[in-house]
Amino acid sequence: MSNWRKNLYDIIETDSPAVNSKLYDWLMLIFIVISLIPLAFREQTPMFIWFDRVSVCVFIIDYIFRWMTADYKLSNRPKWKAFLLYPFTPLAIVDLLSIIPSFTFFSRAFKLFRITRLFKILRVLRFMRYSKNIRILFRVLRKERRILFTVFLIAVGYIITTALIMFNLEDSEMFGSFFDALYWATTTLTTVGYGDIYPETDIGRVISMFSAVFGIAVIALPSGVITASYLDELREEKKNPK
Repeated sequence: MSNWRKNLYDIIETDSPAVNSKLYDWLMLIFIVISLIPLAFREQTPMFIWFDRVSVCVFIIDYIFRWMTADYKLSNRPKWKAFLLYPFTPLAIVDLLSIIPSFTFFSRAFKLFRITRLFKILRVLRFMRYSKNIRILFRVLRKERRILFTVFLIAVGYIITTALIMFNLEDSEMFGSFFDALYWATTTLTTVGYGDIYPETDIGRVISMFSAVFGIAVIALPSGVITASYLDELREEKKNPK
């Protein structure tokens, strides 16, 4: 009785090499592109409205299909738990966020009409599930999450510390508020340095130099970790192709 659900799962599961599964993937990609076309124009023509309606209908059907086969996707869970937990999985949340912005009554309820268009950009995230390399990258980020989180905490701590030092050290309009100092510390640490806010004292400039050098190290560390782990995942994929 559940064979049809298993067949459906084999079709919508992107790792399946079957022709109908690949066809389904390409069809979804086409509708994703169609749904993004209206976002490149300010005006909403009737054609764009229909683009949105058709694509969101396809996304809803896709979401329902994946929910119906959640017990196969989450096979390590009891069946009832799989159906219950599926809407809270990362990719299911991405799918739902790609659907919700098309229903204007959400923006009408909160009187935030213009925010709806901004939320539509979340549909770009739907491309992630159809890219093998992106899925590998997600596995890398999950695998190295502890060291990446540690680097993030170090960066945040350094930004706050240097911002406090600069805010109390520089007595000028450049650092009129602590937020200005945070903005300067962030752009300096990331080696962006827009130049709109800069220290005027010698001590402040020395701190800026240290911050820029430290920023290079902070950026280089996670980049090296991700690159090494990504290469390991690629080698693992070649050894054990799915």
